[in-house]
Amino acid sequence: MEQQIYSVTQVNTYIQSMMDSDRLLAGLCVRGELSNYKVYPSGHHYFSLKDATGALRCVMFKSSALRLRFRPENGMKVLAMGRISVFPRDGAYQLYCTGLTPDGVGDLHVAFEQLKAKLQAEGLFDPAHKKPLPRYPGVIAIVTSSAGAAVHDMLRILRKRYPLSKVLLLPVRVQGAEAPAELCGAIRYVNRWNLADLIITGRGGGSLEDLWAFNDETLARTIYESRIPVISAVGHEPDVTISDYVADLRAATPSNAAELAVPDQAELVRRLRSITSAMGAQLSRQVKLNRKRMEVLASSRPLQSPTAYVDERRLLLDGVQRRLCTAQQQTLAGSRQRCVRLTAALDAMSPLKVLTRGYAMAQTEDGRLLRTVEQTSPGGRFTLHLADGRIRASVEAIERTGPGGGEGGSHERKE
Repeated sequence: MEQQIYSVTQVNTYIQSMMDSDRLLAGLCVRGELSNYKVYPSGHHYFSLKDATGALRCVMFKSSALRLRFRPENGMKVLAMGRISVFPRDGAYQLYCTGLTPDGVGDLHVAFEQLKAKLQAEGLFDPAHKKPLPRYPGVIAIVTSSAGAAVHDMLRILRKRYPLSKVLLLPVRVQGAEAPAELCGAIRYVNRWNLADLIITGRGGGSLEDLWAFNDETLARTIYESRIPVISAVGHEPDVTISDYVADLRAATPSNAAELAVPDQAELVRRLRSITSAMGAQLSRQVKLNRKRMEVLASSRPLQSPTAYVDERRLLLDGVQRRLCTAQQQTLAGSRQRCVRLTAALDAMSPLKVLTRGYAMAQTEDGRLLRTVEQTSPGGRFTLHLADGRIRASVEAIERTGPGGGEGGSHERKE
């Protein structure tokens, strides 16, 4: 009997049909560690699942990858759902993955933590960026669903606490795939046209899936970029979303957001009454004090007898004037005497005064005072200053005097 011969493609196709008809391989859930995870420009994801002793090649096509709620990373423990089949061209079997979930925790929890870490690293949660809320907002924009109980609670509290504020309701979906885009559009619309002094966005409680729209990255960046302060009020006290971290203020509930957004008119009335009472008491005290001062002034001598008071002041002024004149004259006389004494002293010390007594002062040609014969020589010229003029002269001879006043040697000029 002749043995039948098959082509490679036939063998691969046969194995593929066998695997595709196997119920176990048609719907598997495989636990493993992600390895060699790559995303291609086509949008398809290629990776391997491995454990301590083996590895399994996997592919997730773009249509399935778009449904991922988290960002897969190498080394992450996951559960992969899909079917095992053979790719005929390569003859290698692989897992065609239709779903991927972190092992041990939900994919939404992993996605939340990943986005939280990313935005925190970019500084979107920085307290320095958060804007203060207006103390008395004129217009409050509420971005939420018009059908939920949360909006009715907020409207009721706002009307009760501070009816002076106008409320602008922008109804949007707060759940589902379209919700993030509608929330972003409403917040941008309020900022573009500067429609409000404050924005409140949020919704009532629900599951993590129900609140997931407020964990959207685009919504987080829209809240961060808002010029108008934003209060985030999502769910109940334990519920925390990415929007809560980015917003300028986080409220535990929508009702709490309304309480934080406006002052309490009852408290304002009490404060105004307290201020009015304090101002009245202060005014009464001031009036009493001024009345007492007026009584004291009215009983004073200037007001009782103004003419006598003016005459008395005039006499005092005359006495002060006489004392000032006397003191001035004495000061001038003393200064004049001191000036005379100083003038006489200066006159006695003047070189010109010495010259009038028969002395003379000699200067060399360069203007130096001639003090000793060493400063000149025979033939040298000098100027002799007298009391009534100057004499220009030259040295004929130099005669030195000894220590005892006698004549010493002489030096004559040689022609």
